[in-house]
Amino acid sequence: MFTRTKPKVVVTRKLPDAVETRMMELFDTRLNHEDAPLTKAQLIDAAQACDVLVPTVTDDIDADVIAEAGPSLKLIANYGTGVDHIDVAAARARRITVTNTPDVLTEDTADMTMALILAVSRRLVEGERALRDGRWTGWSPTWMLGHRIHGKRIGIVGMGRIGRAVAKRARGFGLSVHYHNRNRVHEEVERQLEATYWESLDQMLARMDIISVNCPHTPATYHLLSSRRLNLLQPHAVVVNTARGEIIDERALIKMLKDGRIAGAGLDVFENEPAINPKFLTLSNVTLMPHMGSATCEGRIDMGEKVLVNIKAFTDGHPPPDRVLVES
Repeated sequence: MFTRTKPKVVVTRKLPDAVETRMMELFDTRLNHEDAPLTKAQLIDAAQACDVLVPTVTDDIDADVIAEAGPSLKLIANYGTGVDHIDVAAARARRITVTNTPDVLTEDTADMTMALILAVSRRLVEGERALRDGRWTGWSPTWMLGHRIHGKRIGIVGMGRIGRAVAKRARGFGLSVHYHNRNRVHEEVERQLEATYWESLDQMLARMDIISVNCPHTPATYHLLSSRRLNLLQPHAVVVNTARGEIIDERALIKMLKDGRIAGAGLDVFENEPAINPKFLTLSNVTLMPHMGSATCEGRIDMGEKVLVNIKAFTDGHPPPDRVLVES
């Protein structure tokens, strides 16, 4: 398939040393040592100069970039699970294969989800900040009271791999598991997770204590938690999002948090990241994390190994194991 002894690979961001070293061994690789996100012009230059492009979530591989790609570009091996930043349909039209790295981030993201649920419910960040600021004068029976999560109901929006991993952890904390998904999961999975299915997202939202967003960002899930749906939540409810910022209407969420119409939120992702709506920073009832859900040493290396396997399989003339298909 490739005329070169080693296919030319362009990596858009700094990856773990072990991954970059193996890439250099296997391919004619151009790395990004500075780790600065590439501009659109730089992405087009990269797409014109390589056989394989390895982007991340910070790269907008839209139809314009793909249209300008050189004839040698045959594979976009995404370093990450989500591909909402890649125009997969445009790539397919140009006969460019797209792969991702599924499964490897499931446990890490589920851990972060539970961490945010605990942080918001027990006001951990508020307490830590008060301690650092010198506002703690000693134990008090009524100061910094949060809520226990044991015995509460969690509503999981999206029961894919990460949603199921969250459900397993939630059961361990004594939460009652409920979920809404595009399709109902197999009854055996429901039995194992002791999960209750809600066909109506609206009805589930109105009855839950905690909402965990774990679905992918697609045109169908953009602002899935709209102003109308957020207003269905109970005043004591907590919302946690470790999926994609675009799934929640941030302006509506900010207003509800400010007005005390929900108890709190824990966010690891944002609608226009890395830009964050400054109004979030003024609220004490929201815990904000800088997209750290998958940020473990093990996870990042596992992602890189997936990318390597996909590239090697493809360049050897075999179907890559993690090919992304266009949804019909």
